[in-house]
Amino acid sequence: MADAETSRLCVQIVRSHFGPLTANVASTLLTRGRLSLAQLIRYTMMKPRTVRAAILVLVQHNILWHSNTEEEGEMLEFNTLECLMRLRFGRFVWQAEQLFGPSGAEIVQLILDHGKLQPPDIISRLSIHNPKSSSLYSQMLYKLISGAYLKPSTLLSHHSPRDKRIKYEAEEKAKISGFPTAKELREAQETAEARLKREEEEAESVGLKRKPKDLISHRSSKKKAIEEDMVDDGVYFRVNFDKFNTYIRNKLIEMAAGERFNRSAALVMRATLKATEARQKSVSDARSDPTSTAAIAMLVSDDDDLSTGLVTSTKKASSASLVKDYLGLMSAVDNPTPAGKAASFISIIDNKVYVEFEIVSKRLRRRVLEAVARERHGDDGVRIVRLLLDIGKMDEKQIAKVAMMPNNVVRPLLAVLSSDFLISTQEVPRSADRNPTRTFYLWHVDLHKAYSALLGHLYKTLYNIGMRRQAEQEEPTVKAVLAKRARTDVAQDESLLSRMERDVLKEWEMKREKLTVLEMRVEEAVFILRDLDKVGSHEDI
Repeated sequence: MADAETSRLCVQIVRSHFGPLTANVASTLLTRGRLSLAQLIRYTMMKPRTVRAAILVLVQHNILWHSNTEEEGEMLEFNTLECLMRLRFGRFVWQAEQLFGPSGAEIVQLILDHGKLQPPDIISRLSIHNPKSSSLYSQMLYKLISGAYLKPSTLLSHHSPRDKRIKYEAEEKAKISGFPTAKELREAQETAEARLKREEEEAESVGLKRKPKDLISHRSSKKKAIEEDMVDDGVYFRVNFDKFNTYIRNKLIEMAAGERFNRSAALVMRATLKATEARQKSVSDARSDPTSTAAIAMLVSDDDDLSTGLVTSTKKASSASLVKDYLGLMSAVDNPTPAGKAASFISIIDNKVYVEFEIVSKRLRRRVLEAVARERHGDDGVRIVRLLLDIGKMDEKQIAKVAMMPNNVVRPLLAVLSSDFLISTQEVPRSADRNPTRTFYLWHVDLHKAYSALLGHLYKTLYNIGMRRQAEQEEPTVKAVLAKRARTDVAQDESLLSRMERDVLKEWEMKREKLTVLEMRVEEAVFILRDLDKVGSHEDI
């Protein structure tokens, strides 16, 4: 079950996208957890027909998991992560337009609007006004599917992966004879996780099928190899969020490289990420696929002057040598220590370049934590958080001594940092009775707990932004002007609006734009804390 802040935000998203009746069903599932259809009808106090229609809508849009077990029968469960991902739909459509043009954006937007669709339905809906454009949309659909921007919607994707993981772990643990050790339990979890991942990959391998022999071109072997696959019209496709999330991650890494070094280093980082862009499937990858310095140098534009960011001994250095210097700078070759590795962006092994997603993601999450600590508690709060992150568990006197701060300043600061869940305490009793007067209290930073608390605050902020937007829109004057603009005659000719109405409309659009920009900034922090937390693992949040 989701916490209170996440539940409120999910209900708000469902209400804005599907209406109040569907939001009532979502709210009940979020509040009470997994339920059967009969229980859902009783708790929502709605007509069975209405509840069934709401469930169909949520299942169609992949927001609802359903499973059929022998003990409980058919149960319904809310998919929180899928619902929260709807806040990025606008960015996904924009990214598709940047990559594939307007036709690619139209396909992605249509599938996002309907949850999942078959290829004939996609092409018929988009080419209804221009039948000649059906071939264009067919080619674009093939590009999106072959590039993993769209993935097939399978039966496995409608079942909670948590149930499968628990089942597989129980099967693996049953094979262990005697009392299991920590190593055996960890191996059982890894085996279950690998089995679940393998099943998902096998289920999603459909979508493209071999062309019939009479349709295969015989012009050349290369052309023949390309044209042997075609889109399977009987498969339902949905948008692959993981693929689009890789572009958000790459942009954040590029910006971080620019802030750490300079603009030229950011350009080299962009080229490095672009070299392996086609093989990046998920944000859970710990590092990128290998690439070469020559491949990176080819992707750097001739218009970009990389020499402005470096001081070189030669007057005119080649682009390849400059790229090599920047790669050495970002791989911290001049600092082969654990601290240097922790501050690196890439690694160079056997003349192959890898982008270290896991290292950069940890640094980005830590930067968000430090920014929150500085905003709420000033530089002294950041000093204590950094000290505990670098050294580990310390008591109050040690913190005051190492941080060179008086005890009367450190004590209340530790209390407020603990109240915000930015730091935690570890009790070490000196006697068996665990008497508080004979107990050491060590302070440390529990990163998982701190990030979870920050995510809760960010979800609350997103909810407040949505409520503010709704309150501004329902203000009587604005509501009347928006209702008038929705009329068909005014929509065709906005000169029918008075000057005062146009001013009200302009002010409302300005406020909406500011709230949208703020929502995007908060969502970016959510992406760093939630989505990048999966780097190096394949577990659900």
